[in-house]
Amino acid sequence: MTTSLSLSCSFGFEVPNSRLKFRDTRSLKVSCDYSRFEIRDVSYRPPGTQSNILSGVSLSLTERSFGLIFGRSGSGKSTLLQLIAGLSKPTSGSICIQRYRDDGSPHQSPILSSPERVGIVFQFPERYFLADNILDEVTFGWPRQKAGLPLKEHLASRLQRAISSVGLSGISLDKDPRSLSGGYKRRLALAIQLVQSPDLLVLDEPLAGLDWKARADVVKLLKNLKEKVTILVVSHDLQEMAALVDQSWHMHMGGMLKEEPLPL
Repeated sequence: MTTSLSLSCSFGFEVPNSRLKFRDTRSLKVSCDYSRFEIRDVSYRPPGTQSNILSGVSLSLTERSFGLIFGRSGSGKSTLLQLIAGLSKPTSGSICIQRYRDDGSPHQSPILSSPERVGIVFQFPERYFLADNILDEVTFGWPRQKAGLPLKEHLASRLQRAISSVGLSGISLDKDPRSLSGGYKRRLALAIQLVQSPDLLVLDEPLAGLDWKARADVVKLLKNLKEKVTILVVSHDLQEMAALVDQSWHMHMGGMLKEEPLPL
């Protein structure tokens, strides 16, 4: 009996497709390194100010898992997401991706995170829609110069995967994004980020302003997405998110982060 396996690891590190052939009816144990998204002792002080918004923040999140940060408004949660997305730079500390062996020892040097690796969905993302139809909204910012057939096919494939993964396949791409319901606007905001194939998806209050049905739909969607991409969420909706959460952190006033279970 001949069996073939194709191996790959996420977080942007791909193991070349390999054909592993063996003759045995027993199961084959295959080991693979894993990655963690890590924030290491990050502090942030806005230019021209005298006090930190974030103080010595550290966080480690395993690939393809779901992390949630909770805490009072004004504690620095959204600021941390903006640092992760590369919209601002930490005053000190680092944000990186670290690979580990199965035994937990580091494998290779950490790689600094970059904006291209992270997709961010802001609170009320529909306020930032710019285009007159869904297709242009999702592909906004893509290269407009003439491209060869291979690139066009690659972009079309990414678009199709993103639209399908958020449940928008049945919606006309000519539709005005502002005419969508609240829940479908959130789906579109997720598709805009997923089409870039990020390693990490960060969401700021993804259930804010939605009715009960749309909230349930978004939670179900996030449950499916966590199998494909690492997700880090800031939210006050702890009970609705609880079933998805693999790790959680409490952001205390003064920008100090501590890993804690959800206070349900």
